[in-house]
Amino acid sequence: MTAELDEPRVVMDKLLAGMGQLGASDLHLKVNYVPYYRIAGQLRKLDMPAIPSTDYIEQMLIEFVPEARRGTFDERGDLDFSARGPAGDRFRINVFRSTAETHAAIRRVQSKIPTFDELSLPEVYRKVTMQSAEGLILVSGVTGCGKSSTLAAMIDAVNESRSMHILTIEDPIEYVFSPKKSIVSQREIGIDVPDYHDALRYMVRQDPDCVLIGEMRDKETMAAALQAAETGHLVFGTLHCGDAQQTFSRVLEFFPRSEHAFVRSSLANSLGAILCQRLLPGIEPGTRFPATEVLLNNSTVRDKIAHEEDGDLPAVIAQSEEEGMRSFTTSLCELIESEKVHYDTAMDYAPSREALGSSVKGIKSSTQSLVGRKRGR
Repeated sequence: MTAELDEPRVVMDKLLAGMGQLGASDLHLKVNYVPYYRIAGQLRKLDMPAIPSTDYIEQMLIEFVPEARRGTFDERGDLDFSARGPAGDRFRINVFRSTAETHAAIRRVQSKIPTFDELSLPEVYRKVTMQSAEGLILVSGVTGCGKSSTLAAMIDAVNESRSMHILTIEDPIEYVFSPKKSIVSQREIGIDVPDYHDALRYMVRQDPDCVLIGEMRDKETMAAALQAAETGHLVFGTLHCGDAQQTFSRVLEFFPRSEHAFVRSSLANSLGAILCQRLLPGIEPGTRFPATEVLLNNSTVRDKIAHEEDGDLPAVIAQSEEEGMRSFTTSLCELIESEKVHYDTAMDYAPSREALGSSVKGIKSSTQSLVGRKRGR
């Protein structure tokens, strides 16, 4: 005899509560599937019956979908929004159609804004945030690599230390900031403003000192970010790219070739930093740690950007680590050396397995030489 599900809203409340209890980052709801949690990066099937129908999923979600946006899903077949659960937790919800059925991907947003230390981010992230008065700072990485948490830590660091008007444009709002030294205005696409185009058009008129653009998704968004950075604002944004060079290439791809010279000039003048990250599973079960790559805009980087030599950027990063730049290889070595991740895991995420292998051998050789010298005394 097949077990039956409770009423849709009862099941939804239990699933959302379970995410907090089990430390799940995501919940997946699909017709004819048992619900899945993502815990420590891995999908885990729940011990419960499958969801029977689209109508059942829609009844699970109906009270969370903003009334003003219900028509958008009918028109487009996809909708992003944020919601608060019965226990006060916040969730980022994407509802979408798949094979004519309604499915949902739900991400739990931590109510507490994380710090740099809690995210295990290198000190250069803090320095970039605290020492930048203006310019464009891009955080890059694949989906699920912690970009939103990193940006939240950066924005809250500004909030705690400076007297600024911070304006965020998000789709949807994830972390909610309380005013500290700064005042904060958070605008959600579809709720507070129809779309990114309108939000960006009026952005400068709202007298911001610091702007967070949740995602750089097209030419208009990128152009607005560059313009704001060039006119003295501190601008944060994200891109879905694997490393610093890809991030730079992605920015150019938004624009036609005829505008690349202008964009390069703008980036050379206004880019502050590109911070890239990948999350690796740790040695201790349930833990994850970021491997990072950092490009800082110094005179060499500006020259490479202006003269279309961005293929040299990885080499510039490798040669400028004393200035705070860092490569993924160096970061992975640190994670191995500090015994946070397994060697084999780091190899799976390495941009160059050969380079990482050589670097790790170099660490071991240096350590052995040091031990030998101490014994010889």
